[in-house]
Amino acid sequence: MRHSFIISLCLAGTVALSACQKSGEQQVEEALVDLNVIDESNLNDVMLNAADPNEAVAHFVRTSSAHPDRIDLKRGLAQSLTRAGKHDDALTAWEATVEHPEAISEDQVYLAQAQIRTNHWDEAEETLNQVPPTHETYLRYRLEAMVADSNQDWDRADTFYETAAGLTTSPGAVYNNWGYSQLTRGNPRDAERLFQRALTFDRNLFTTKNNLVLARASQRNYELPVVPMTQTERAMLLHTIALSAIKQGDLSIGRAMLEEAIQTHPQHFEAAVRSLRALDNNVTN
Repeated sequence: MRHSFIISLCLAGTVALSACQKSGEQQVEEALVDLNVIDESNLNDVMLNAADPNEAVAHFVRTSSAHPDRIDLKRGLAQSLTRAGKHDDALTAWEATVEHPEAISEDQVYLAQAQIRTNHWDEAEETLNQVPPTHETYLRYRLEAMVADSNQDWDRADTFYETAAGLTTSPGAVYNNWGYSQLTRGNPRDAERLFQRALTFDRNLFTTKNNLVLARASQRNYELPVVPMTQTERAMLLHTIALSAIKQGDLSIGRAMLEEAIQTHPQHFEAAVRSLRALDNNVTN
């Protein structure tokens, strides 16, 4: 009887040990799964922030195909396509992201941005109208301003530009857009003021420097503004001034500016040479 009791005890111990081993194996597997998720999450972040955009696209195409229900992978694919400049594909990817049941308001904002980049302005306006008013972000109001601009709703555009500028510590791009809006409305002085303000936040924005020159030239002010610029930038801005002067009938000023642009550029300035040649041919004819 004692013998039977010992056998029973041993069997019970074996079962208990087996159960412990099984529980331990499950814990290891679960830990590995968690670890894989963490590693994958880190990889996704690396792909979004540091990798070549096309490599990131390939990564998210592959991983989202393996896990089609995960919104983070859909979002990552859409962001990567945007970075790669594949705006039509990015639009499709953002549409798929927004349709996901776990989509958030920011996804709608990025969809609107993709719609604007593909020239779907009416759709962008409709998308932004669906974003809750409590979702107040820099990007949302910058896009709202651009849509209002496209509708020539100037008061609304100005309000949105001002709001967007107040929601970021780097509003240079906002002031540049706002300035260009004023320029297209025929308000070059207001545009000049906004372009100068943009450069106080980011003096490396060449597009803003070029826009500033256009605003000044439209007022027949053909002097270069006092802003930081490289030698190449100086030559390009002189070229812009020259073309503006010629367009307004100030041919002698335009010609002088073209010659100075050619002399200033550290390399051969083909665009300015062609402009000068065209000007001379037109004057001769």
